[in-house]
Amino acid sequence: MRLITAHRILIATSVVFFFGFSFWQFSRYLESADGWALLQGICYFFVALGFGIYFMSIKKL
Repeated sequence: MRLITAHRILIATSVVFFFGFSFWQFSRYLESADGWALLQGICYFFVALGFGIYFMSIKKL
């Protein structure tokens, strides 16, 4: 396995993880109206988007 393949697998896994954690935090916010959960959900969503954009850019290599 080449190093770039392992890197792509790790980045794809992190995208799935951060999207999942973001939606989990959003559901926590809807249940408890906790502002901290909303802030974390928003931040993790943008981190997932950033990793997704990065994943798409390294796909061309």
